Amino acid sequence: MKQKNTIIALLLLTLLTGCGTTDSQPQETAAAETTSVAAETTVSAAETTVSETTAAAAETTLAVASGDDVIEADAVGYEGMEAVYADALKDGTYDIAVDSSSSMFKIAGCTLTVADGKLTTELTINSKSYEALFAGTAEDAAQAEPAQLIMPQEDEKTSKFIFPVEALDQETDCAALSRKKQLWYSRKLVFRADSLPDEAFRESRRNTAESLGIADGEYTVEVKLEGGSGKASVESPAKLIVINGNATAEIRWSSNKYDYMVVDNEKYLPVSTEEVSVFEIPVTGFDCPMQIAADTTAMSTPHEISYTLRFDSASIK
Repeated sequence: MKQKNTIIALLLLTLLTGCGTTDSQPQETAAAETTSVAAETTVSAAETTVSETTAAAAETTLAVASGDDVIEADAVGYEGMEAVYADALKDGTYDIAVDSSSSMFKIAGCTLTVADGKLTTELTINSKSYEALFAGTAEDAAQAEPAQLIMPQEDEKTSKFIFPVEALDQETDCAALSRKKQLWYSRKLVFRADSLPDEAFRESRRNTAESLGIADGEYTVEVKLEGGSGKASVESPAKLIVINGNATAEIRWSSNKYDYMVVDNEKYLPVSTEEVSVFEIPVTGFDCPMQIAADTTAMSTPHEISYTLRFDSASIK
């Protein structure tokens, strides 16, 4: 009887051992399958992250204004302009006029700093519409590193940007990032050397009656008007009077609605307004743009408008 019990016990032990071995195999297989699924999930997540990052980068690269978002560019600069580099200017800070190819990107004010052989400007825009600028095209700006962007100094109403300039009197690429549309827009700027005072130059750029050796007397000279809306004009040739080496021109406008002119911060009143407005103003320089202002009463309220006059010394008769 004892022997029979021993045999039964041995059989039970064998069965139990076999069952344990059989159960362990599914557990190992399940663990392996779980590890595989986890690995596949990790790879999938990585692929998704890379895909999303690539798509975001592509979207940033393509964030350039086009189609209906772009308006026709205005002409900038003036005929015959030649680039003026830092070595032609004296170190200092000066107010300077800037032409912009877009009426949507109007420069309210600009100062030019000349130092260490470099030109740097501070552009003031009377809005906070632009999130950043870039010294280059919109296509280059869209691919630029964040550190290359020019960020504004802002107050409640204005934005100021420190913008590098290679030369005055030449077209300069400037990209502007619209804060609202998140699109880069290409602009062309011309920093006008002719708006600087003569003392900003190492050598005088102005030909005067004295430097040209024009004797005292009465002459005529071809004069060209630029600026404003383009509707106004002045009569050419104009009368030119030289006394003691100083030249005075008679400017006859195309209307009688001009009530004063400003030359070198001096105000001049008309000598006649019967048919057209007629002024006698000093000629501060020949063969270079001469900055003036003229106030018109043709609108609902008087407006002082900036113009440029150019007197051609070769045409003096």
